[in-house]
Amino acid sequence: MFYRDERLALFIDGSNLYAAAKSLGFDIDYKLLRQEFVRRGKLLRAFYYTALLENDEYSPIRPLVDWLHYNGFTMVTKPAKEYTDSQGRRKVKGNMDIELAVDAMELAPRVDHIVLFSGDGDFRPLVEALQRAGVRVSVVSTVRSQPPMIADELRRQADNFIELDELKEVIGRPPREETRNLREAVGE
Repeated sequence: MFYRDERLALFIDGSNLYAAAKSLGFDIDYKLLRQEFVRRGKLLRAFYYTALLENDEYSPIRPLVDWLHYNGFTMVTKPAKEYTDSQGRRKVKGNMDIELAVDAMELAPRVDHIVLFSGDGDFRPLVEALQRAGVRVSVVSTVRSQPPMIADELRRQADNFIELDELKEVIGRPPREETRNLREAVGE
């Protein structure tokens, strides 16, 4: 439930939203996503949070980050940490939860409604704090994936849960051809 005159801010947990959309079989069209929320209220800010591998000469997310930066999104990035797990597998860690929480609390006095694109249960205390500050909070994620991408406690805390699968027709596009070919090659 949105009101045309309410001041909105979007907080997008990039890796979480990507994983949720992928689990539902589509890619996010961020231009359409932004247009949808401009239509729903007075969009003040759209934040996108992601960690980047600095030592890679080419990062597959770099073109998206650059496009978002030039098209009205506030980019919040930090270097990802690379490590090897106990089985010798290369892992990347780049948690942006603290940055997102601090920005949301700083912006809270100037907005009426925050839309959080994440299913991470770690955000439940943030949602509760925003609500105490008088901000309505909608959470966008999915319960339709196996397993569900949203933590039950986050869904219950939010004022409004928006099923990502129901936004598919409005903000989605089919996966890119190279992504589809890669999935077929891997046997997914």
